[in-house]
Amino acid sequence: MKIDKYISLQGYSSRRQAYDLVSEKRILVNGKTATHSTKVQENDTVHIDGKVLQKKKFVPVFIVYHKPKGIVCTTEKIEGNIVDAVDHPEKIYPVGRLDKNSEGLILLTNQGELIDKIANAANGHEKEYLVTLNLPVRNQFLKEIREGIKLGDENTKPCKATLEPGTKRVFRIILTQGLNRQIRRMCTAYDYQVIKLQRLRVMNIELGKLKPGEWRDLTEKEMETLLRDLK
Repeated sequence: MKIDKYISLQGYSSRRQAYDLVSEKRILVNGKTATHSTKVQENDTVHIDGKVLQKKKFVPVFIVYHKPKGIVCTTEKIEGNIVDAVDHPEKIYPVGRLDKNSEGLILLTNQGELIDKIANAANGHEKEYLVTLNLPVRNQFLKEIREGIKLGDENTKPCKATLEPGTKRVFRIILTQGLNRQIRRMCTAYDYQVIKLQRLRVMNIELGKLKPGEWRDLTEKEMETLLRDLK
């Protein structure tokens, strides 16, 4: 990987700061002055200001976070970003997205190879949501979204959608697709406003009793099932 990214991942500095170190010719890779195109291999030795950069031991992390409304699923250093909100000691990244006005379960990990396997809609993994509307849920609405509807130039895939027992304005929906703001757009197409949108589950991982802003590590059993289902 590129030298600035490598230094950042070792926790020495930010990637921007590492870039400046390269510009100032303060970094050597295997005894040679690094440039911005220099790439670091596993057995390379990196010196910064004459001192060896110690390789950080990789600690695998996979957590469930109850994202509150208002938190943004980005690693960019902006106000309300999810990385700062979680404040995990390891460098972790969100698996997919939940829009700013939605809440509920989102996974975060430092295992990059798993992120695409879970988040890529082409893999057809289930995601379950609870949706509260401004008006009573019509049976025809549920029937048609279960069968699939047209949203702009795209078609939604068949899904599971049921009225939540004991309610009139709340329905549960299970998607295997990931169109941008899909649920909100489906509701808007039928003149509904979404009052609350909460994700309850991704594959075998459930939100459970986590309160907004709380997170936990995946259990061993959850991780085993997840890895099995991703094969």
